Amino acid sequence: MDCGHWRRDIRNRADPLEVFRMYKGWSVISFNSMFTFSDNTRMRGHSAKIAENRCRLDVRRRFFCERVTDRWNSLDQCIIDSTTVNAFKNGLEGTRNASTGFFTD
Repeated sequence: MDCGHWRRDIRNRADPLEVFRMYKGWSVISFNSMFTFSDNTRMRGHSAKIAENRCRLDVRRRFFCERVTDRWNSLDQCIIDSTTVNAFKNGLEGTRNASTGFFTD
């Protein structure tokens, strides 16, 4: 495995974890300072969906708040409702095992 692929795997696991910490208020960075909740009530999935911003530039799509949105929105409600970081990590691992493309770009 090349170094770039390994770094992407780590980032793809660490990004939703950091969003979870912000969402629960366990991070120095406020969730509301980086994300807005989606106001679309007809969406499937969990109750903490993040609104997607439309990016005109390709560089913007690589920013943290843009690259994590799809991955976060695809999680199940039971994973979002986790009470500990370890429970969230276990939920991420279960999602990774269930859907092969979850941790790949």
